[in-house]
Amino acid sequence: MLRFRLSVLAASLLAFAAGSAPARAETAVPSFFDPNHPLQKPDLSRIRQIRFLTEDDFPPFNFLLADGQLAGYNVDLARAICAELETPCTIQRRSWELLVPGLDDNSADAVIASLAINDETRKQADFTAPYFLTPGRFAMFADTTLTAATPEAIGDRKVAVVAGSRHEAFLKTFYPSAERVAFETPALARNALKTGKVSAHFGDAISLSFWLNGAEAGGCCVFKDGPFTDPRFFGEGVGIAVKKGNEPLRRALDYALAKLDRRGALGELYLKYFPIGPF
Repeated sequence: MLRFRLSVLAASLLAFAAGSAPARAETAVPSFFDPNHPLQKPDLSRIRQIRFLTEDDFPPFNFLLADGQLAGYNVDLARAICAELETPCTIQRRSWELLVPGLDDNSADAVIASLAINDETRKQADFTAPYFLTPGRFAMFADTTLTAATPEAIGDRKVAVVAGSRHEAFLKTFYPSAERVAFETPALARNALKTGKVSAHFGDAISLSFWLNGAEAGGCCVFKDGPFTDPRFFGEGVGIAVKKGNEPLRRALDYALAKLDRRGALGELYLKYFPIGPF
């Protein structure tokens, strides 16, 4: 099963956990749920507990603290869901390749580990509505003279991208005049921006958000416009996986996610882990 993989360093997470994050007012909080959609609490009588599975090496979504305890966005979200449903739950860690098999052998009820929702993964599990997306965004020098990141504003300027990435494909489609400068890794693309070899870098907004907030960037750069979330390039997002056909649990999880979003709990959780948000 494909992972929703983000290039996020644990060191960046530890840095903002230690208090180096900027003021929350700088972060736009996304919402992935329609606030006007009527909510009806599903029948929870068949749900006695929820046994979540996740992994432990994907900060800030799931990782181990120094004392061996599980932590991260996904872990806190699982706990918030259980509190919202007033249902007991457990959260266990397993290696990536054993997560979905845990649904099939009934040793677990749900997987919350940033699983991408796509045609391939739908063959293996059912999913809730997406609770996170990975948009693309432009990063530019903080003192750039560009007033926008539109195709007209960027024109034929140099833009760093990762070779063969969805971000390169997006630029090719919507920014045909821009000079795409392709690099093998995101780190090389970011360095090209920092050293002034390009006017902008278009890449994964989540890894960029941690870079912008970290020592490596040194305050050189900022986001400009966006986010860009076209599912043809950036996917449908990530969801909680349940065993195929487990409609009662899927509906309960969807209800809990929507409720958490409406009362601001998802926003608070987002701000906790993303001080300079990808949105």
